[in-house]
Amino acid sequence: MKYISTRGIVTPISFKETVMMGLATDGGLLLPEVIPSVGETELSAWRALSYQELALAVFSLFIHDLPPEEIKKLIDRSYASFTHPFITPVFRKGAIFILELFHGPTLAFKDVALQFLGNLFADLLAETGAKMNILGATSGDTGSAAICGVRGKERINIFIIHPHKRVSLIQELQMTTVTDPNVFNIAIRGTFDDGQAVVKEIFNDLSFKQQYSLGSVNSINWARVLAQVVYYIYAWLKISPEGHSNVVDFSVPTGNFGDIFAGYIARRMIGPGIRRLVLATNENDLLARFVIQGEYRLGTVKQTSSPSMDIQVASNFERYLYYLYGEDPRMVREDMKRFAASGSLSFPKELMKRVQSDFAAKSVSEPETIATIKAFYQEHGYILDPHTAVGVKAGLTFRQEGVPMICLATAHPAKFGAAVKLAIGKEPELPLSLAELTHRPSRCEILDAQPEAIKRFIADHAQRTQ
Repeated sequence: MKYISTRGIVTPISFKETVMMGLATDGGLLLPEVIPSVGETELSAWRALSYQELALAVFSLFIHDLPPEEIKKLIDRSYASFTHPFITPVFRKGAIFILELFHGPTLAFKDVALQFLGNLFADLLAETGAKMNILGATSGDTGSAAICGVRGKERINIFIIHPHKRVSLIQELQMTTVTDPNVFNIAIRGTFDDGQAVVKEIFNDLSFKQQYSLGSVNSINWARVLAQVVYYIYAWLKISPEGHSNVVDFSVPTGNFGDIFAGYIARRMIGPGIRRLVLATNENDLLARFVIQGEYRLGTVKQTSSPSMDIQVASNFERYLYYLYGEDPRMVREDMKRFAASGSLSFPKELMKRVQSDFAAKSVSEPETIATIKAFYQEHGYILDPHTAVGVKAGLTFRQEGVPMICLATAHPAKFGAAVKLAIGKEPELPLSLAELTHRPSRCEILDAQPEAIKRFIADHAQRTQ
C-alpha cells in the first residue's frame, strides 16, 4: 500500500513515510492509493475478534512496511492503559446505542488514535536513530491525548498550541500540569482556528519543517484517521445483528471532520453495513451548512459548552473533497486555492446529491445541548458530556425505526463539569486522575498567534536534529 496527496504532487510513499511526513509536502493531506474492500466472509470472521485483534486485521490492510508481529506489539502496548476490557464498549440506552470512546488515559476519544501514534513515532525514531519535534494545535482533547502519548519518550519533544482560556479548565490542566522536560504547552491569544492556521503555515515552511524534523499529531496525520476507523467497524460488528437488518447509522459530533471522515472510510471498506453518517455540529455550523446548503463558508467562531467543536475551518474536509471530485487532485488544488483567497466554496446540485447520500447533518444549539443532557439523565440515569449530547440530539433527530443508531460518546462528562451542572444541577463525580490535577504544578507559555513567534519558541526548545 502506497500513499498519495490530495493535491497530487507528492510521489507515492510508504506508510512509515506517511506517518513521519504528517502534512504532505505539497500542502495537501495524505491518503491510501486504494481503500481496501472487505468481503462478507472476512467480515463474518471478524465478529469473533477482540478490539485489539480487529485493529490488527484493519491495520494490516493499510500497513505493508511493518511486519504483523510489530503491528501487534504496537496495538497491545497502546491499549494496555485503557480501563475497559472492550476498549470502546457499546451500550444500549433507550432508543439509541452509545459507543463509549473515553476509556483511555485522558478520558477522550483522541486516546484511541494518539496512544497508537505516540508509540508508533517512538518505534520509528528508535529504528532510524532520528529525533522529532511534534507540533500540534488543539481545541481541547487532542492536546492532552497527544502529550500523554509521548511524554517522557526519548527522541521526541512535543509543542501543543491551545486557545488561551477557550478550553475547559480540566482540558487545560490535563495539558499544562504535564511538566516532563519534552513537553511544551503554548496558549495563544486567539481561537483554535488561529492555532491551526499557524501550524499549517509552519508545516508549509519546508526548510523549517526539515531543519527541526517537525511531525504532526493532528488528524492531518493519516495514522490518526486509520486508528479511528477500527471503532466504527467494531461497533457495527457488535450491533448490526440486533437490528431488523444488517445496517446501522452513526451520529458523530465533529468539528474538524476527522472522526466522521474515519467513519466514511469504514463505510467505504465494509459497504452498505453503515447506512448513514449523521454529522452533528454545535453552533459553529460550518460543516452542517455544507451538507444542508452546499456552502462551505467561514464564519465567526462562537464559544460553546462543547469547545472541542468550536471550529470554523475543518482540516480533514480536503480529504473528503478528493473523493467527492472522483479522486481528481487538480480540482482539489483549485478549490483549496479558491478557499484560501475567498473563505468560501459553493457546490452544484449534482455534487450535493452525492454529499447528502453520504451524510445527514444537524447543528445543535446551546439550549438544545443542555436540554439533551438533562433529558437523557432523567430518562436513563446516564450523563452525557456536551459534545456527546450534540451527537445524541442529532442522532435522535435522524433515527429511523428498525435501524440501530449508534452515537459516539467522545469524552467523559467530568471533563465538562460546568455544562453538566447547568443541565442536571450537579457536577459529575471526578475520576481520581482528574481530581488530582488542581494540586499539580503547571507550565505554559502564552504567545501571540503568529507563526514567527511560535517558530522562535520551537527553535529555542527543540530537539536538535542536526
